[in-house]
Amino acid sequence: MNHLKIGWAGLGNMGTPMVTNLVKAGFKVKVYNRSTEKAVALQEKLGVEVARCPKHLVEDVDVIITMLTDDAALKEVYEGPEGILSITLPTDMLAIDMSTVSPDTTRQLAALCEAEGIWYMDAPVSGSVKPAEEGQLVIMAGGRPEDFERAKPIFNALGKASYLLGENGAGNYAKLAINTFLGITLQGLSEAVIFAKNNGVSPEQLLPLINDGPLASVVSRSKSQSIINHDFTPSFPLSLLAKDIRLAKAQGMDTPAGNALSDTLQEALAKGLGASDMIAIYQYLEQQYVV
Repeated sequence: MNHLKIGWAGLGNMGTPMVTNLVKAGFKVKVYNRSTEKAVALQEKLGVEVARCPKHLVEDVDVIITMLTDDAALKEVYEGPEGILSITLPTDMLAIDMSTVSPDTTRQLAALCEAEGIWYMDAPVSGSVKPAEEGQLVIMAGGRPEDFERAKPIFNALGKASYLLGENGAGNYAKLAINTFLGITLQGLSEAVIFAKNNGVSPEQLLPLINDGPLASVVSRSKSQSIINHDFTPSFPLSLLAKDIRLAKAQGMDTPAGNALSDTLQEALAKGLGASDMIAIYQYLEQQYVV
């Protein structure tokens, strides 16, 4: 039985299965979500405690974990009128943010927390809903080595591997790099399918060749049926990938493939595809380039 009590904020597509795995590993968990329906549903399913606001979330817990949509949501949870930092917290509490946000935001919040005697880590994850459900995420952390060691039992319940990459912000930089690669991979896969389709080779014919060959990847295999079936039901919305690439550009990403990806994502958003899955990159490019 793990004796740490965790306060968890954010029950999106990733947060809910991650909390489930923490409970299965024996942690006591209190949850907060801006829309209370998800929190109440998880309470009924797992017996977790529900907090009415972030301030209430951090009462009587040992570790705070946030898994939120963007920088604005994260700052609101920490700095809002009923935010985490609106009350006096126990010295030496550990705060872990697993969102994909700017390294600048991480460093700002880390400084605010340190002034209150709280130790802050950025620890975003690589993996989507299925790896989250299976406890197979890869966790990339920035912060103090001693805090990384304190967090290891939590990370072990959530993922198959965790890495300390440096000081606060290092995990964010790694996550933005990985999501840049992810987006470029999706665009490259989409362009290959479109080129083949324009020359008489269908997606149904091409994608098995890719997935049986040396260029196969988890991404190509997981998105093949989406392309073939034109099924763009979101597991990771295109709008969130676009947000991550905007963050990468704000941190200095300025390379040919990255800039092309950024342009594609912005154009796809303008076409109203933000709520679709990230492989809607293919949907947008198909509309523009299939002859």
